Amino acid sequence: MTARAVTKHHPARRKTSADAATPHRCERGHPWPLGATLEKGGVNFAIYSSVADQVELCLFDASGAREIERIPLSCRSDDVWHGFVPGVQAGAKYGWRVHGRYEPEAGLRCNPNKLLLDPYARAIDRPLHGAPWQYAYKLGSTERDLKIDTVNNSPIAAKSVVVDPAFDWGSDAPPGIAPEDTVIYETHVRGFTMQMRELPQEQRGTFSGIASETAIAHFKRLGITTIELLPVHAFNDERRLVDMGLANYWGYNSIGFFAPEPRYCMGGDVNDFKRMVKALH
Repeated sequence: MTARAVTKHHPARRKTSADAATPHRCERGHPWPLGATLEKGGVNFAIYSSVADQVELCLFDASGAREIERIPLSCRSDDVWHGFVPGVQAGAKYGWRVHGRYEPEAGLRCNPNKLLLDPYARAIDRPLHGAPWQYAYKLGSTERDLKIDTVNNSPIAAKSVVVDPAFDWGSDAPPGIAPEDTVIYETHVRGFTMQMRELPQEQRGTFSGIASETAIAHFKRLGITTIELLPVHAFNDERRLVDMGLANYWGYNSIGFFAPEPRYCMGGDVNDFKRMVKALH
């Protein structure tokens, strides 16, 4: 069966109480690739939702605390909502509000009061620590998850970040080591580098630390050919651990499969991951 593309047009934008000085318009754009794609003159946004009645793109100031604009996506192709927004640049912080039915008993949990991360975000602006703002319902309520929480969580919620994919790979290429000659070393970005006293403090616990001359010399002394890192994409500390004053050391609670964990990026730069890969090659 061939899918039939259906395009629906919606109003161009919605003002907020903290409206931007120069509001953005939303053009049709395209439904692929998903996420935020930097293009000439702006950014194409696309997100999948089969249950939404409307999807709003929310833009924030540089701090990520103040919502400056809400832009309803102008088109829907099948179940992908999309739009091209001229003028948005790399580094812009954004999130989603999804309008629709809130009926947990039917598996529907649309709550436009809660800012959502982009599941295809290439970067997230801060580490995630389990907290009540992450829930669509009020914790501790006698109605549990059946009653929607109407509190706007955007001032404290994590934000997705538009990323410029440009990177100077130079002549970099995978080493191409034969499987029979491969020796794999599994390690933890933070745990491994925090123990290296030769590293400057700012490199410990980061991808930059893994890519350091000190770390690479250690790998070579061991005779290994290949590094296997534990989950390095963005993850969430479970609220139970946070309440105990702990963190999710192992990172097996993924929140963004396409964004490197902010805690591991030296200086908050997502290109720290690419520089690590290039150095290891």
